[in-house]
Amino acid sequence: MFEYIKGVVTFVCPYYITIENQGIGYQLAVANPYRYSESDKKEMKIFVHQVIREDAHTLYGFFDLDEKELFLRLIRVSGIGPKSALAILASEDHVGLVRAIESDDAEYLTKFPGVGKKTAQQMILDLKGKLGELSQSKIVSDEQQDPTVIGSKGEKNPALSEAIEALWALGYSEREVKKVVPELEKSSAATTDDFLRLALKVVMKK
Repeated sequence: MFEYIKGVVTFVCPYYITIENQGIGYQLAVANPYRYSESDKKEMKIFVHQVIREDAHTLYGFFDLDEKELFLRLIRVSGIGPKSALAILASEDHVGLVRAIESDDAEYLTKFPGVGKKTAQQMILDLKGKLGELSQSKIVSDEQQDPTVIGSKGEKNPALSEAIEALWALGYSEREVKKVVPELEKSSAATTDDFLRLALKVVMKK
């Protein structure tokens, strides 16, 4: 079993990243591909988890060990597969996730793609009281997630287009994506990561 891969990120798209180690490129499905940059060419450590099925062998990548541990706990819940778990991780509001589970807030949990009422109740049943030690290390403050971006309304913005495609890759519906686009267009976000972070915050408030 793999624990992590050290290498250089050579490719980023809405669906995965590629990290190269000793001439081999590993394709990793990650929660937010645009947290990883292919331009700086710096070696980085990405924690991984391998899922083996009859029709596919998939490597999932994580920014740190806490993110990996949260993913592993989520996929143990009946009704949550790896794709849904990545969509939950992508919001980066892990404090909000823990708060919703601890307060039996199933309505909040159903805002994640692939999570219906039954699965939300199962999350509460299986995870309540078991995520507290993970909540504080994953706080991303409003200042860190400042969505102010540089761009002008009406211009075709490649970063915005990539962020929208990343939302679809996470499993959000066309209806949900259409609701957040106007707010993204009004913002001044400069990068795909900025747009995607803002979009995930907005969609969880709808």
